[in-house]
Amino acid sequence: MSTCRVHPPGPRPDDGLLARARALPTSILSDALARTGGVTGVLPVPGGRWPRVAGPALTVRTRPGDNLVVHRALDLARPGDVLVVDGGGALDRAVLGEIMARYAAARGLAALVVDGAVRDVEGLAAGALPVFARGVTHVGPYKDGPGEVGGAVQAGGTVVRAGDVVVGDADGVVVVPHERAAEVLADGEGLLRAEEAVFADIAAGTLDRSWVTAALTEVRVAP
Repeated sequence: MSTCRVHPPGPRPDDGLLARARALPTSILSDALARTGGVTGVLPVPGGRWPRVAGPALTVRTRPGDNLVVHRALDLARPGDVLVVDGGGALDRAVLGEIMARYAAARGLAALVVDGAVRDVEGLAAGALPVFARGVTHVGPYKDGPGEVGGAVQAGGTVVRAGDVVVGDADGVVVVPHERAAEVLADGEGLLRAEEAVFADIAAGTLDRSWVTAALTEVRVAP
């Protein structure tokens, strides 16, 4: 019998904070985090088109290519959680597919994020639950364990802890540390307003581009 270490649940961000997070693109949030916090290489599964999602992380560390503790995490999950699976980035075996995604949706999870491989891509892409993964393979998982639920994990080069705010959209996934969420969202909202002002200047033909030449020493090449 394998061991599954289960940590206490993480903090729960309030609904208002999550609504604010869903209003911000991951690119804006990344900038608000000094261009850190990205789960690098983990993207929406091919063909998936979902609205932006945000929720508290429920973390899982599993032996690469094994999904026994991922199944246990789904049973422990609370509605609104984003399941973040540290599968070691392994791509030789899928750690979840359409059956698990449908069960996760029935349990009320907000999204699945897998630093590893998934399968049943057509079914995942057509489903209601956003799924982000490092890769795809038809080869199924082992179910032997061991693993860990609720501890700190690594996904795409970023540390993720239970209760951190996970935001995903077409560009990928960003993780906002739970203790900094209010600060980062406020900064992101300011960046979004500034970006919208740039869009307005582009539309009006009044965009100031002087900063480009000011940042360069230009050397003209003779014809």
